Amino acid sequence: MSRRPRLRPAALAALSLLLLTGCGSTVSSGTTASSADHQGPLVIGSDTSAESRIVAALYAKLLTASGEQVRAAPASYPNAADSARAVVNGEIDLVPAYETALLRALPGGGKQPGDMAATLSMALPPGVVALGPARAERDVVLAVSKTLSRSHGLRGLPDLRRAGSRLTLGGPAAGDPDAPSAAALSKAYGVTFTAVPRSVAPDVMVLRATDPVIARRHLVVLSDPDAVMPPEHVVPLADAAAVDPSARQRLATLGTLLTTTELAALTARVASGDAPASVAGAWLRTHGLLT
Repeated sequence: MSRRPRLRPAALAALSLLLLTGCGSTVSSGTTASSADHQGPLVIGSDTSAESRIVAALYAKLLTASGEQVRAAPASYPNAADSARAVVNGEIDLVPAYETALLRALPGGGKQPGDMAATLSMALPPGVVALGPARAERDVVLAVSKTLSRSHGLRGLPDLRRAGSRLTLGGPAAGDPDAPSAAALSKAYGVTFTAVPRSVAPDVMVLRATDPVIARRHLVVLSDPDAVMPPEHVVPLADAAAVDPSARQRLATLGTLLTTTELAALTARVASGDAPASVAGAWLRTHGLLT
């Protein structure tokens, strides 16, 4: 299948370098491309994570049902940066991406207060588009056990001060770029944490919002009123020429229904071994998006 070039060589080289050194990608409004320029089926890819694979399967099932010609690429990209670069390079047409991670790799890609969509639109290269975000987020969150929440009345990060300085902080997402440092939390909320060895389970867990352990262990996610942790809504990252207005509308419909809690449940099923296509089909039928 022949594929048209998406970016001028200089722009493509610069963007590829950014993606190689960062952990995200960028997109543009796509106003320089037309769906008439695209040849062949729309190729949907993902990285190797369970979360990315289920979202890609939702995209594929939904668009196929609406009459789009779709081909699923193997989930061979190690992370979101690699799958985003594949869209930029013209290897695939559509992948799940994450708004803050996309901006992180861009020079001058800092978020404008209150308007992530405008920031993305201005920051991203021609020919690639970030469509509207889903309700679902994979941002970093802090969570505690129900027992700890009840004993200290913990519902939000400001409440952590009630527990004194004996709380410990850590968890699977503690090393992520979006994870807040103890110093940042102290500055924002006046809370102090005690250091703990990595082998010891922390009191306050640093997790991604879609981590299945939150539901499995009935953890209480603490609110973050000062927005110390940046948003990471799931956004479709696409070749602007490959995704026509009808497909964009279908993806927007999916985004209005897909919540963080439901994405976490879907991710848990795929992580446990269920086939992404089967899980996606069942969810779409339940929500009236697939017959």
